[in-house]
Amino acid sequence: MIPFLDLHQVNLRFEGEFKANYEEFLKSGRYILGEHLQLFEKEFADYCGTLECIGVGNGLDALRLILEAYKEMGRLGAGDEVLVSSNTFIATILAIKQAGLKPLLVETDPNTYNFKIDDLAQVATQKTKAIMPVHLYGQLSPMEDINSFADKNGLLVIEDAAQAHGAKDVHGKFAGNLGDAAAFSFYPSKNLGALGDGGAVTTNDTKLAEIVRKLRNYGASSKYINELPGFNSRLDELQAVFLRTKLPYLDADNKRRMQIAARYLSEINNEKISLPMYSGATDHVFHLFVIRVKDRLEFMEYLKDHGVGSLIHYPIPPHKQPALKELNQLSFPLCEQIHEEVVSIPMSPVMMDNEVSQVISILNDY
Repeated sequence: MIPFLDLHQVNLRFEGEFKANYEEFLKSGRYILGEHLQLFEKEFADYCGTLECIGVGNGLDALRLILEAYKEMGRLGAGDEVLVSSNTFIATILAIKQAGLKPLLVETDPNTYNFKIDDLAQVATQKTKAIMPVHLYGQLSPMEDINSFADKNGLLVIEDAAQAHGAKDVHGKFAGNLGDAAAFSFYPSKNLGALGDGGAVTTNDTKLAEIVRKLRNYGASSKYINELPGFNSRLDELQAVFLRTKLPYLDADNKRRMQIAARYLSEINNEKISLPMYSGATDHVFHLFVIRVKDRLEFMEYLKDHGVGSLIHYPIPPHKQPALKELNQLSFPLCEQIHEEVVSIPMSPVMMDNEVSQVISILNDY
C-alpha cells in the first residue's frame, strides 16, 4: 500500500534530534513563551524574509489575530468586507466571520484554483477594506496582480499561507512576505509541520506584530497587565522545539516534492485525468498534488483496490457548508465543479522513486 501521506516516516528522519531537543526542553522548566519559541520566531522570520514572526496556536487563529490587530489599529472595523476565494478551506472564511467582518467570495480560476483576478473589481464595494489570497495546495496566488489591485483600491493584503511554506515568487520573495501580513499553519501534514497544532503570523509591520503578540496572550503587554481584550493562542514551546528541528530541512523537502510533481506531470498520461498547471518554478511547493476526474468515487475506489491512498481536498466548498448558512444561496459554478472533481494523490518528501513510478503506472491504467 502506498499511503496518501505517512507522517510517521516523514518525522522518523528527525527522531534522534527530536529526542535530544526534547530532553533540553524538559530540563529548561520553561514550557510557555520560552526561549525555543523566541528562537523559532526569529528563524522563521529570517527564512520568510520578514521583520517579524509571532507564533500562535494554529492557522485559524493566525488569520483571526491579524484581523483583530488591524481592528485595534483602526485599519478595519466591524462589518468591513474582505475579498476571499470561494475555493478554500473553511478556516479562511471562519477567521473573517469571527473577527466581525464580512467575507466577499470570488469565483475560482479553474486553471490555478486561485482568484479569478478579473472578478475582483466586480465583487468589491465601497465597504471592501482587505483582500485575503489563499496559496492553495502550495501554489502562490497571482500576488503581483493582487497587490496592484490592492494598491489601486487602498486594500490590505493578508496572505493565507497555511499550505505554502517555502514557496517563492519570480523575484525570490517567499510566501509570508508578499503582502501586509500572512498567516501560517503548522498542522502536522503541512510542508513544515509540527507534531500537534501550531501557527504563526509574519509581517514587516512592527506595530501590527506588537498588537498580535499582546492579543495571543490575553492582551497582555507584561504579566498581569492586560491592555487589550485578547485571546489565549500561543505556539506551544515544545512544538517550537520540533519546528526548529525541521525548518533547516524545509527547502530540501520542497525540492523533493517538486521533483515528484515534475514526474507526475510528465509521465501521467490519461485523458480521464486532468493534471494541475505548473510552470516548473518555485511558486508551487506541492503541499498537495491535486488532479481532477469526472467520476471521483469510482476513481478513488480503483486507487484503493490497487493499493494507492488518496484524499479529497475539499468535498464541499465553504459557501455550501451548514455552518455558513448565510452563504448557502450563493452560486460559484466553477468552484463547485472543482469541489466535485478534485482528488489528492500521494505527495510526500519521503516517497521513494519506485512508489512514484507505481502511482504513475496505476493512474495511466485507469
